[in-house]
Amino acid sequence: MTTNGTAPDVPADANESCPGTNAEAAGRAAACAGCPNQQACATAPKGVDPDVVAVAERLRDVKHKILVLSGKGGVGKSTFASQLAYGLAAHSETDVGLLDIDICGPSAPIMFHQQGADVHKSNSGWQPVYVTENLAVMSIGFLLPNPDDAVVWRGPRKNGLIKQFLKDTEWGALDFLVVDAPPGTSDEHLSIVQYLKHAGITGALIITTPQEVAMADVRKELSFCKKVNVPVIGVVENMSGFAAPVYRASAGGGTPRFATGNTTDTSKENDERTDSSESLTQKIRAVIEAHCFETGADPNTAFLETDVFAPTRGGAEKMCADFSVPFLGRVPLDPAIAAAAERGASLFDEDSFEKGAAFAAVRAVVNRVRAAVGEA
Repeated sequence: MTTNGTAPDVPADANESCPGTNAEAAGRAAACAGCPNQQACATAPKGVDPDVVAVAERLRDVKHKILVLSGKGGVGKSTFASQLAYGLAAHSETDVGLLDIDICGPSAPIMFHQQGADVHKSNSGWQPVYVTENLAVMSIGFLLPNPDDAVVWRGPRKNGLIKQFLKDTEWGALDFLVVDAPPGTSDEHLSIVQYLKHAGITGALIITTPQEVAMADVRKELSFCKKVNVPVIGVVENMSGFAAPVYRASAGGGTPRFATGNTTDTSKENDERTDSSESLTQKIRAVIEAHCFETGADPNTAFLETDVFAPTRGGAEKMCADFSVPFLGRVPLDPAIAAAAERGASLFDEDSFEKGAAFAAVRAVVNRVRAAVGEA
């Protein structure tokens, strides 16, 4: 939290007589009327919470705690968080944990290929699910009797589970704890910041896509980080262009085809269009092969790149310049990333995926995150 010079834990945009976010009257006092933080303060934990001290004690051996945030849903935040964890853990001497606090939409069990895994409880706490020897994961998805069950909880109950995850999960010594938060700036976000207040937050990694409909909400996320005094490690522009192999099969299992005509043609016309597509595809591939033969390049490395989500207002890089926060790079929309998420696999595995444009981009961002926290 920032301070306005009169009281601790007073947001910069609070009313003049703000009682402070930790006060018992926070969000309910007359002075809170009309404050933009009123609802968040009213539902957040109040006073000196002994469990906050317990969280700090539990996480005393966790070196770096990184929040992965996004203002807008559907920008690939959880996918990137999982690959960030995989990438950090690719260094065998680095111990990594991922905590999924998206209570209503947990995706960690799928993205780490741990569906059906059990969380074991002991006198010392909850044991996270180990994906590899140096990568552990915790999620409400491991606690649901049926993975298709909806979690219909109000804020206080979600806050309670987040606190329990932080207080009771026995992570042990970690180099990195990656916290995958839900989209937006709601109860879960304020809770994780307050519960980690004494344990310390290294910073936030913010994921966006290039188009303005996503960027508008990401600006709110940057504003949230400023209000609660969470450093921003950087912003990643995800789905920045579409990269598709034009000669080999994609990681998703299909090979690209080139076509002309209307995709809503009748069956007969569609058959003719399919024949035409195959002919056109063969011709284009022949041109690529000839070019690669002349240049000595491998045609399997050729790919088509186009913008799917146009950065109509300059994209994430311009936004970072406007907000004076680091821009960590662009990651293309690549079938390999989608396939990794579906399979619960790591792009960093030696034999899992072709090391194409997506892998190079994700690896570069992971390395920049490591450098930003002094672990290069």
